[in-house]
Amino acid sequence: MATPETTREPCPDRILDDIGGAFAMGITGGSIYHLISGIYKSPAGARLAGGAQYVRMYAPKTGGSFAVWGGLFSTMDCALVYARQKEDPWNSIFAGAATGGLLALRQGFLASGKAAFFGGAILALIGGVQLASDKIVMAAQQKQAMMGYEASFPPPGQVYGQSEPETSSSASEAGSGSWFGGLFGKGKKKESEGESGSKTQVLESFDAPPVPTYEFN
Repeated sequence: MATPETTREPCPDRILDDIGGAFAMGITGGSIYHLISGIYKSPAGARLAGGAQYVRMYAPKTGGSFAVWGGLFSTMDCALVYARQKEDPWNSIFAGAATGGLLALRQGFLASGKAAFFGGAILALIGGVQLASDKIVMAAQQKQAMMGYEASFPPPGQVYGQSEPETSSSASEAGSGSWFGGLFGKGKKKESEGESGSKTQVLESFDAPPVPTYEFN
């Protein structure tokens, strides 16, 4: 089963990929947040201009912060991959804790420890959600494959490769009609048989005319 760790880019390219994705996420979300904040804080008549000014001032900073976090996280993740020689969710959890601790190291060891704990907890939560979603998708795919496998077999009592037996027309007619329709249907059938019989009798009652001959004495 393909996991989120195995479907990612290889490690040298993963760092640049995560930096670009984190920067795009940060600048997009930061632009929306700072636009709303600038409109709310600006005076009446200049709210739109104030929101645009807030976006120009603070959105790039938010995108840069996200890019730093993504680059440092990917670097730690790749370092753990090379150190442990395998990829699993534990790499992301340890990388998230180390990234949070390093970024908060300037504020002291207590703040760094709290940031490391929260970083590891967030990455553990994300990894758990991804694993659960992958299991659900895999179970659905296996169920669909089993249904298709069972549908390929013939029903009980039928030889593989043999078509289903078709019912005769007489049986289908007898089964489909009710007693009311069968009563009148039989009458019509007898009437039609009687008419055909009378026609043949009338035709047989006439004698055939003699064949003319053209012989003269």
